[in-house]
Amino acid sequence: MEYITTLSHLESLFDTAGDASIRKESPTLHPAYQAWIEKSPFAVLATSGPGGLDTSPRGDPAPLVRIRSERTILLPERRGNNRIDSLRNILADPRVSLIFFIPGVRETVRVNGTAKICIEPGLLQSFAMNGQRPKCVLEIAVETVFFQCARALLRSSLWSNDQLAARADVPTAGQLLSALTDKAIDGAAYDAELPARQAKTLY
Repeated sequence: MEYITTLSHLESLFDTAGDASIRKESPTLHPAYQAWIEKSPFAVLATSGPGGLDTSPRGDPAPLVRIRSERTILLPERRGNNRIDSLRNILADPRVSLIFFIPGVRETVRVNGTAKICIEPGLLQSFAMNGQRPKCVLEIAVETVFFQCARALLRSSLWSNDQLAARADVPTAGQLLSALTDKAIDGAAYDAELPARQAKTLY
């Protein structure tokens, strides 16, 4: 097997980045990026810490994040599995990256920055949903913002009807847990109880 070991070798495989690829990057949330992000209900949060890397989905009715200024966004931490992998990482290394999605839109927007974990009561209350406050809010200082072109979503046909139909072939959460625990967890029972449990604990 042949591997890349030098930057010059790596760069030789690719063309020079085009003008648009360079100029689309902004050090702040340009109004055009603000308008885009305000339509997004979903993002993937990337963090790094002593235990390694982590990526975690985040979702809410749009807008997922609150834009405080061109340099600051706020992301509520909703109920989840209580592993708090992302939050542990942020305490050790505040660098974060978010990639925002809008259903049906093939472009995505990435925000890189640093995060603090805020528990100010008034702020938590301002993010309450269904009478439940988030556990905390990530205050993210923006460092770079840029959109990513549609090629990846076009290649994957992510929003196509064909992809939605393929969901029937994907193992359920219960089936995964049953396999991973040598059937110690009853997968069928887990799947049967899951919709009601999720509805009850969404916020």
